Amino acid sequence: MRLFVVASGLSMSLLAPAFAETLKSPVQLAPHRAVYDLSLLRAGGSNGVENARGRIAMEFGGDACEGYTLKYRQVTILNSTESGSNTVDVQTATYEAGDGRAMHFKSTSLRQGRIKDEEVDGDARLTPHGSLNVELKQPRRKAFEAPGETVFPTEHLKRLIEAGRRGERILSVRVYDGSNKGEKVYDTLGLIGRRIEPGASLASVEEAARKDNLATLARWPVTISYFEDGKADRMPVYTISFELFENGISRDLKLDYGDFALKGELKSLDIQKPSDCQR
Repeated sequence: MRLFVVASGLSMSLLAPAFAETLKSPVQLAPHRAVYDLSLLRAGGSNGVENARGRIAMEFGGDACEGYTLKYRQVTILNSTESGSNTVDVQTATYEAGDGRAMHFKSTSLRQGRIKDEEVDGDARLTPHGSLNVELKQPRRKAFEAPGETVFPTEHLKRLIEAGRRGERILSVRVYDGSNKGEKVYDTLGLIGRRIEPGASLASVEEAARKDNLATLARWPVTISYFEDGKADRMPVYTISFELFENGISRDLKLDYGDFALKGELKSLDIQKPSDCQR
């Protein structure tokens, strides 16, 4: 949050737009269910992927008072002449405290209907100084601490929206989401494009994104690159791009895994009634 110092009535009038932005209500994320159809956006690399299709189904709920829940499932079918057809099924469930200080996570990854990686189950907390404490129950009991300020995914999403509201173009934070067996913290670099005003260019978006009150909300094109901790000067592990609405709903997904990339088109969207939480 920026601190504005007003030295005179003139400076107050000059800073009024930016000052008003800081007084805007806190980010309110909309509880919703969304389904995205996946298709191959780019092929190449050593894995020989020639075709891909799949689906993402996600359900996001909660608020800053009760905490946030996310159920996420991504099924991807990859085809190549070398290895044939491979089906990867990733299922994740998380709970994040409303103040962004704690998270519980569980995930399972299956290939061809069989468990590809061991199930992951654990809890993570942020210390008063911002460092990360993780206690894993699966795939094996393990506890570790990662120094340096870290945020969880929902807090990361809020910060992206807040940065977009302020007109900032870059957001760089360390993120822990419990992925990769729960043992990795990622450095992230978020690039935030120019604000798209409410109602602008809606004719070009998916039908599912034209419903409810989305037309009254601003949105931003966002690209986030994920790097191994301490290796932000190297190639990212993966990159995601999307248009982010001010209530946290996304459309026009692009998932870039390096060797290939997928496109996600929003096919259905069900926005739930927001809670009365005022935090």
